[in-house]
Amino acid sequence: MNETLKRSISGAIYVILLIVSIRFSTISFFILFGLFLLFAVFEFCELVQIKNILPVIIAESLFGLFYIVPLNRTYDLILLVATLFVSIKLILFLFSKRESEMDILSKYVFLLGYIIFPFIMITKLPFGIQGYNPKIIISIFLLIWTNDTFAYIVGKSYGRNKLFERISPKKTVEGFIGGVVFAVMASLLISKYYIEGATNIWIGIAFIVGIFGTIGDLIESKFKRLANVKDSGKIMPGHGGVLDRLDSVIFVAPFIYLFYQILYYVS
Repeated sequence: MNETLKRSISGAIYVILLIVSIRFSTISFFILFGLFLLFAVFEFCELVQIKNILPVIIAESLFGLFYIVPLNRTYDLILLVATLFVSIKLILFLFSKRESEMDILSKYVFLLGYIIFPFIMITKLPFGIQGYNPKIIISIFLLIWTNDTFAYIVGKSYGRNKLFERISPKKTVEGFIGGVVFAVMASLLISKYYIEGATNIWIGIAFIVGIFGTIGDLIESKFKRLANVKDSGKIMPGHGGVLDRLDSVIFVAPFIYLFYQILYYVS
């Protein structure tokens, strides 16, 4: 099969599965991301070379616990702080020139704060004042896809200055700026035609997606670089693994949730 056709078909199946599962019910939403988490843990364990049995048990147990037992706001904030702490460590890891193997403690810290906790945070994003709203999480994915698509198009057409050549030679400053600009434009359309109102909030989310989504993509690229692999997995023909598709959203999720908390306290 032609590589472009294979990529298009698998991409379409992914998008349809994602949107249908999110819109159908909260149960289908949780089941889908529970499965995504399972594959992401397998892929991450392969990248950092740790056995996957214990990580899978930890991941699915914590994910199931947060679904079955609704925790109060204090526990949510503890989870957020822990995730943001690891996110900062990941940013330092990204800019570090050290490329030697990580110690076992760092691998498990990253497993928790880079994979497991962000997936839990993702499942919290679509719940607003009036309960589950699938339009919220779909809109976040639309912004991520817009940012990624136009970062690629603008970068390929006008890119001259490398963004982070040591980790991702194809990314450019121009592409990064283009992705953010078009994500902001998409946020205006979303707030006007899809989720009416809250324009300033969606512009803020677009900036978070553009900046931290790019960082998340670079962090995953560094993990793959250290593992000397092109893709995190092979579950999606032409696209790679689950981490290759969700690297932006898992890094973006805690920062959007932090944005939620800031808005809550300000309002």
